[in-house]
Amino acid sequence: MSFLDIPAGRRFDLACLGRLAVDLYAQQVGSRLEDVASFAKYLGGSSANIAFGAARLGTRAAMISRVGDEQMGRFLVETLQREGCDTTMVQVDPERLTALAILGLKDRDTFPLLFYRENCADMAIAADALDEGFIADCRALLITGTHLSQPGVRAASARALDHAARHATLRVLDIDYRPVLWGLTRRGDGQTRFVPDARVTASLQEMLPRFDLLIGTEEEFAIAGGVPGDLLASLRRVRELTPAAMVVKLGPLGCCLIDGAVPARLEDAPTAGGERVEVLNVLGAGDAFAAGLMTGLLRGEGFASAARLANACGAIVVSRHACAPAMPTPAELAHWFSGKRGADVAADATLAHLHRVTAPRARWDELNVMAFDHRSQFFELARAAGASEARLPALKKLLVRAAERVEATRGLRGSIGVLVDDRYGEEALHAATGRGWWVGRPVELPGSRPLRFDGGPSLGTRLVQWPREQVVKCLVLYHPDDAVDLRLQQESRLQEVWVATRDSGHELLLEVIPPRDGADAVQADAAVLRAVQRLYTIGLKPEWWKLAPMQAAGWSELAALVAARDPHCRGAVILGLNQPLAELVKGFAAATHPIVKGFMVGRSLWAEPARDWLRGATDDDAFVAAVASNFETLVDAWRASRSPAAPAPRLVNDTTRPALRPA
Repeated sequence: MSFLDIPAGRRFDLACLGRLAVDLYAQQVGSRLEDVASFAKYLGGSSANIAFGAARLGTRAAMISRVGDEQMGRFLVETLQREGCDTTMVQVDPERLTALAILGLKDRDTFPLLFYRENCADMAIAADALDEGFIADCRALLITGTHLSQPGVRAASARALDHAARHATLRVLDIDYRPVLWGLTRRGDGQTRFVPDARVTASLQEMLPRFDLLIGTEEEFAIAGGVPGDLLASLRRVRELTPAAMVVKLGPLGCCLIDGAVPARLEDAPTAGGERVEVLNVLGAGDAFAAGLMTGLLRGEGFASAARLANACGAIVVSRHACAPAMPTPAELAHWFSGKRGADVAADATLAHLHRVTAPRARWDELNVMAFDHRSQFFELARAAGASEARLPALKKLLVRAAERVEATRGLRGSIGVLVDDRYGEEALHAATGRGWWVGRPVELPGSRPLRFDGGPSLGTRLVQWPREQVVKCLVLYHPDDAVDLRLQQESRLQEVWVATRDSGHELLLEVIPPRDGADAVQADAAVLRAVQRLYTIGLKPEWWKLAPMQAAGWSELAALVAARDPHCRGAVILGLNQPLAELVKGFAAATHPIVKGFMVGRSLWAEPARDWLRGATDDDAFVAAVASNFETLVDAWRASRSPAAPAPRLVNDTTRPALRPA
């Protein structure tokens, strides 16, 4: 079977069988692993990285592996699913733990690596559980070399290959040679990439005839061919064993294809030149290469085009910290090939922004948000009621109950949220997080102008401790006509928030309230739009804008501005400014443009009920019922303001990725 002769009309493009593990990456670049203080957690394992990367590129990918019945196993499965990768064939092991790898980044040539794989789940894939019908419904099956290293997983791999052969599924081997996983180095030496060994060579050579396409580095083909130091001789030995096409990865020089006789000189083989970039981390580059190569081939492209895509994927990943999360999106690759990218990949702001905003993320087409991140207002309520400040945390927990009730009564799953602080609302914040709600959390010092941060100036340090799902909300009292010194101070602080959220990975919601100073509605709307335009001009691209109600023309102008400056912006939401519910409902009527995703309202919902509760005039249940009733009123009004006659038009900021279909 030719590597270009790939069957069509099947449910899946690519199934990957092999390692599925948690990677813990050192966050201190330049440290010995012994000295590392903290780690970032990612999906890892060569096969999983390939499946993840291919799915991100639009390939219909599936994973065949095994995880433990615990939190890390669920993390891996959920991560693959969010990327659009099928996990039907990921087995769950009731006894073994999910595999783990710990990685350091000492310098561009030194990457200490520890594999925790003693009796781990993915090395216990049950051959009997491999569904032949599932593999028959895959166009290609890719297996990595680690799963040829031990009897159990070797038997499972062989079973999968038998199924693939019977159904003309393309069989691909990524040699992925890790000497430590073949027992050839001490356990702490995971970074050594090549150790010659006749036993490993014989073991690989026994399996090579069962594949249609082989992918490997020069060292990996040396171990497969068994002639260390002589790549061409190794390739000729492999050719004696199998007619499979061979793609040889040449690092920064690119890759070449040998689909037939091995040439006298490697440079005589069809070659796709590499991409030159500054290397941060070589780990995962080969997996990105395979994901890109298979995506190109499965789309019906020839070797040259598929290899060009593969080389770009590998180059992007080596410039980043992680493996799987570093995998590029189609939008990034379009920018990469546009001729407009910067020479320094790590410093290319457009590439970095596209990586954040075009990767799969939770969709929020509608947002009904109760805001109770207020701090000074709650303090004043308590003081006016003669109540202890110590009662405020309990009050905020009751507000979570009110939101929970409205989620149920109005069917708001996937469209409800809360804004909660951590001064009085820490317990409420914890209760709201992890349940599928949109959760925002403020960073501004209430009432500060110029802007200051609540909790001190070291915002980046604080965000490291926040759950990634929480959205950073920053309110700024900002007018584009402010005195120059004030405006520059405000903008400097906003840029700090912007940089901190880019580093931490949190989304950012900017709440911009220009002081009105007697302006009429038209002037007020113009000030808001000029403020947004100015913040875009200084380089800010928040995921969300939170703005006061505007006239219909104002929202249309905002949409045009967003489309021009950041078409991947999530959209805008309406703030309440403590207006009566009836006034807010009037504002909804003008906010029918799809750029407006919903509302985030606070005091209008809970101020009066909270005053009664703090005075002891009402109990918990009555307070929850009153707030929930107000919230339901706004939800109903918001939904009534949207046209029920036709589906909402596709928005300029919709990042849904079309699946890449094979040609």
